[in-house]
Parts: sequence; structure tokens; C-alpha cells
Amino acid sequence: MTSPTTVSSPVPLTVLSPAANAIRFLAMDAVQQANSGHPGMPMGMAEIAVALWQRHLRHNPQDPHWADRDRFVLSNGHGSMLLYAVLHLTGYDLPIEELRNFRQLHSKTPGHPEVGITPGVETTTGPLGQGLANAVGMALAEALLAAEFNKDDAAIVDHHTYAFVGDGCLMEGISHEACSLAGTLGLSKLIVLYDDNGISIDGEVVHWFGDDTPKRFEAYGWNVIRAVDGHNVDAVDAALIAAKASDRPTLICCRTVIGHGAHSKAGGHDVHGAPLGEAEIMATRTALNWPHEAFVLPKEIYDEWDGREKGRAEQAAWQARFDAYRAKYPAEAAEFLRRVDARLPDDWAQQSQALIDAVDQRGETVATRKASQQAIEGLAAVLPELLGGSADLTGSNLTNWKAAKFVRARAEPTPGGRRSAVPEPSKGGVGTGNYVNFGVREFGMSAALNGIALHGGYIPFGGTFLTFSDYSRNALRVAALMKAHALFVFTHDSIGLGEDGPTHQSVEHVASLRLIPGLDVWRPADTVETMVAWVESVSRRAPSCLIFSRQNLPFNARDAVQLGNVKRGGYVLRDWNEDLPGRKVILIATGSEVELAVKAVEPLALRGIAARVVSMPSTTVFDRQDAAWREQVLPHGVVRIAIEAGVTDFWRKYVGLEGGVVGIDTFGESAPAAVLFKHFGFTVDNVVKTVEAALG
Repeated sequence: MTSPTTVSSPVPLTVLSPAANAIRFLAMDAVQQANSGHPGMPMGMAEIAVALWQRHLRHNPQDPHWADRDRFVLSNGHGSMLLYAVLHLTGYDLPIEELRNFRQLHSKTPGHPEVGITPGVETTTGPLGQGLANAVGMALAEALLAAEFNKDDAAIVDHHTYAFVGDGCLMEGISHEACSLAGTLGLSKLIVLYDDNGISIDGEVVHWFGDDTPKRFEAYGWNVIRAVDGHNVDAVDAALIAAKASDRPTLICCRTVIGHGAHSKAGGHDVHGAPLGEAEIMATRTALNWPHEAFVLPKEIYDEWDGREKGRAEQAAWQARFDAYRAKYPAEAAEFLRRVDARLPDDWAQQSQALIDAVDQRGETVATRKASQQAIEGLAAVLPELLGGSADLTGSNLTNWKAAKFVRARAEPTPGGRRSAVPEPSKGGVGTGNYVNFGVREFGMSAALNGIALHGGYIPFGGTFLTFSDYSRNALRVAALMKAHALFVFTHDSIGLGEDGPTHQSVEHVASLRLIPGLDVWRPADTVETMVAWVESVSRRAPSCLIFSRQNLPFNARDAVQLGNVKRGGYVLRDWNEDLPGRKVILIATGSEVELAVKAVEPLALRGIAARVVSMPSTTVFDRQDAAWREQVLPHGVVRIAIEAGVTDFWRKYVGLEGGVVGIDTFGESAPAAVLFKHFGFTVDNVVKTVEAALG
């Protein structure tokens, strides 16, 4: 820690900035009215917000999506009233009524910031540390776009990413993952302001968070500015000026008092997450000489904060630079606008269908992880916005492609691992590239992918083993909440992994990922379904999980109608033999188990049972289809059997209690894959027995 800070600030309360006090009272009053919220952080970071938002942040409240705006991330998102206060004060479409409705149903001021709900909010935060990792992703996207599009005589990408963080963010392990990567890559336009108040919910953090935080970040390769008085606007301003001149990412350690300005509760953990109470607020109004009623601010405060004219001028200046760029480099300008507007190429439908048709015509039998690599190869040729990566498993995930260019810091590392020179500060820390080695950082990678997606200009994807999706899970959940267009590639998807054993064999993961609202999950059975999964995931502006096998899977022949139906998530791959008028069954399978379902058709026919095979590469997509399609594929009144090398409970929604599931409800074992599939009952004989038992 830089210091314990439960003592008073050197800045007397009587000379606190009125602009900062406006944040304090809006936070106090909104939390009090809601009878819920966190006033301590907004009150403690108020002057830091004044220094950043009034003197440094380039933004236009009348165009929150201006491409070259600075990005601001409130990683300690429980202090959301700070962000809502400054958005309101600077002129965003967030009227005072919305602050009065803080934490109320359908307001634009939810308990934690949510992107897409509140104008000016760049990312959804609240799970501590993830906002910081999002900011790393945003800074990386800025650096890569600048390297790709800027010219020696024209810079159209030139902005900073700022993040507010607290002790809780830095305690979370994800902060290590993300900040280590940021330092290695030299992301010089990333500036983090640390609210060093020494307090968390349980009290003084020195008892459980004794790190020397400045040394920690210096070890990452960051520029660290220590011991800044966080209640002195000029001191924070000077630190920001120094940070912007640095050739490395910067951590500004701001000594603050939590709840600063409160009459009697400042400096203690009680002010962290509860209303101050009417009496304390009244006493604070007196102590700070604030005569205004709740939610009432004088005109001079609004005039000081109003960022609309400055924002218009800054955006107009950028637009003039961009117009000159477009006149000289029309093709690059058009591509830049397409990318930041998240528009796929005009011929995307034709290009993507051609890729699917080509895969269908080749008819290869390969592992779906290999089919995925082939899909990436084709997609990258028509989508330069694809930005890939892996958490140190590139050769296993097969997430790279022939034309991939690895993202590297501009300066070469020494043999010992540290940089021999610093990157050029005017150009950011990285050169051009479209593939990121994220290192063994699954959670950090996933949250950074979210930040890249939110920044714009790229469709990012990153890979790891499916079993390590557990490390990433909260970032996947937040991606779904935000509708962030990030793609998560998971290979080695079941007991088919084999000898590595149960620690690496996923049995519950596919089912659990399918439970996350808004997250598409694909587990394709062959090369065609793999290509369709990629095409659909690229086309849908929301997150997807793409789940692939280690082992080879056979190609399934399809007619033109079936080929077109793959994108519906579930379709009839092999239909009933109408020469068998007796008993019928529907076999539903995904991934590697589709082969097993197809192989069971003939033995069932010999027993007078007609089997329809439904391949369901994406239950989430299938469930979005209309009722008519779902009834056409899975008609009522026919017994259904699900086959998947995973937990069985999930499939009861499709087969009911009367149907059957060939699955696995234990952990795996260490043995060759073929031995394991037989051991756990993934055999034709067991499928036939399960069908006969269900039919009675």
C-alpha cells in the first residue's frame, strides 16, 4: 500500500472545490433517496473526477460514440453515482430526474454502470477488477488501430483510456493478469487512477492487503506516480500531465479519504455502502457551506461543468483531420468508418456463403478445432477486423492462421524478459498485428476481449481449453449482459481429451455456459457446422462460445436444404425411414456424439425402430426459432433421446422424463479417448438399450 489513509486530508473542508462538492451532494442525495448505494467512493474521488473530466478527458456529451473520444472506465463500479453525476453535469442526456431515480426500475441510473443503458457509460462494471481489464483491452484496441490506420502525416486514432480503480479492484487476481500484459505491451495511453483510501467493506485493508502497490506496478513495467493528494485538483492535474507524457502505462496513486467531506462518517468503512442518513447529510451541508436543497445545483456549477461546447470543438477538430485524411487516403478512411461502425463488408452474405459451400464440397474428416482454424483462415481473408489470440495454447486451440501477425511491443525484450528499450510514446506500445499472445491469463484475456469489442474496430476472439472456461466465466457473463461482440473459443471439449484426465475433461461446462442469458453456445459436429458456427457468431453482434473437439470427427453429407438449416441451431440430419411404420424415436446429439447417433440408426432399424437424427449444434439458437420450426424438428408425441458427453440434467428440457439421455454425470478418467467413450457408455449398443428402455 502507498499509505494507510484513514486520516484527514491536508486540504481543509472549507476550501474543497465546489465542482467536487456537486458530485458529493448528488451522490449523497441519490443514495439517500434510494436508501441504497455507495456514497463513500464518489465523495472520496470527487476532486480526481474534476481534474480528469474538466481538464483532460476528450469527449463530446452530444455524441457519446465519437470514434476518437477518450474512454473512461469506472472499474470500482459500486461508486456509480460519481459517473452519473459527471455525465449529468457535463451535459449528457441524463437529466436530474434520472439521478432522483437512482437504482429504480427502468431508470438510466442502475446500481452499477451498464453500457447501453446510460449515455456515456463505456462498459458494465461492478465485479471488481474487470473494468480495469476492459480498459487494458480498450487501450490495446486503440494502439492497434493507430498502428494500422495512422499515417506519418495524419493521425486519426489518438486517444487515451482512463480508469478509476479501488483497493478491491487491485486485490482481485484479474488485475495482475491484465496489468502485467499492459506493461509488457507498453500500452502508454492507458492511465489508471487508484483510489488509495485504505478502506474496504470489512474495514482497514492493511490487515488483508499489505502489498506495496507502486512496486508491484513498477515490476509490471508501468510508470508509477506515487503519493498524490487525491483531494487537490491541481495535484491530480499535474499527475495526469506527467502520465500523458510517459512512454508506459501509468498508475497514479491518489491518497484519499473515503466519504471525504461527510460531517462525522468520513474515513471509515461505514460510509462505503450505505446511506449517510438525513442528519449526517444536513450536518455535511452545514460543514461544507452548501445551502442548496437535494438535487438542486446553482447555475454557476452547471456552467463550470458543461462539456458540450468544448466537446463539439474537439470533435470538429478531429473531423477536420479525418476529412483531410479521407481526401488523401480514401480507401483507408472508408475501411476505418466501416470498422468503427461495426458494419460487415457489403458482400458479406455472398462471401460467407461461399466459405460454407467450399467446406461442404471438401467434405473433410478432421477435428473441429482444426475445422475452426480453417474457418478462421477463410474469415480472416475477408474480415481484417478479426483480432485473435489464445491464453498460451495457440498450438492446441489452433486459433492462429497463416497470415496472422503477432502483436508485439515495439521494443524487443531482453533475454531475461524485460524490455531493452522503451516504445515511442507518440505511437503507443505496439506495432501492427492481429494475434495476441495473452499468456496464461484466461480471465484477463476474456475481460480484455470485452474491452476490445466495446472499443470498436475489431471483432476479437480468444481461445483456451473448455475446462478453463471456469476461470473466464464472470467475464463471459458480463459479455452477455453487455451484448459485447467478443467470441470465446474453447477446445478439448469433453472426455475425448483423453489422457490428461478429469481435471481437463469438461463434463458440466457446456451445459453451464448454455444457462447464461444472451450467450450463444455452439458445439458443432463437423467442418460444415464449424464454419456455420463461425459465420453466425461473426454476424451476430453479441457474444458467442465456440466449442470444439480435440479428436477427428467425420464429415456428414447434407442436401442443400439441410445445409441451409444448420444456422437454425437444430435441424434434421437423418430422417425417419418411412419403410418402418412402427415405433419412432428422435436422437438429439451435438458435437462428437452426432456420429454415434448416426451409427445407431441402422441397429435400431433392425429392431423395427425408425430413428430421426437431429443435430443440435446450438441449443441457444434453436430455442430462438419459432414454434413451428421447433415442432417440425422435434414433433410432440415422439420419444426423444439426447446424446452428449456431458451432464444429463440439461437435456431434460428436450426429452422430458419419459425420454432418455446418454451422458456422463461423473468426472472423467485418465485414459485414451476411445477407451473412455466405451467406458462411459458412448457406444451404439448403449444408445440402442437407452432407446428400447424409453420406448418400453
